[in-house]
Amino acid sequence: MDRRFDAVDHRFNALDHRFNALEGKVDRFRAELSGRIDALAGRVDALAGRVDGVDGKVDRFREDLAARIEVLDQKLSRQFVWLVGIQVSVLLAVVAALVGR
Repeated sequence: MDRRFDAVDHRFNALDHRFNALEGKVDRFRAELSGRIDALAGRVDALAGRVDGVDGKVDRFREDLAARIEVLDQKLSRQFVWLVGIQVSVLLAVVAALVGR
């Protein structure tokens, strides 16, 4: 009967050894995964900084474009006023020429 207990004891020891090996693998995998996650978090933080920089550039470009559009709108308004003034002057000259006949 002692032999049977020795065999069972041997199997439990082998099983214990396998569980310890598996636990070591899981611990190494966890450490490797943690390192990769930390590296990825660093890369995401760097990317977020770059996105903030691009966002600032887009905001400055938008402000510059809005200012240029405003200037262009003012120029077009002045030119429209001159064009209407010239047309009214020509109309008055034609009416005066027709009345003066």
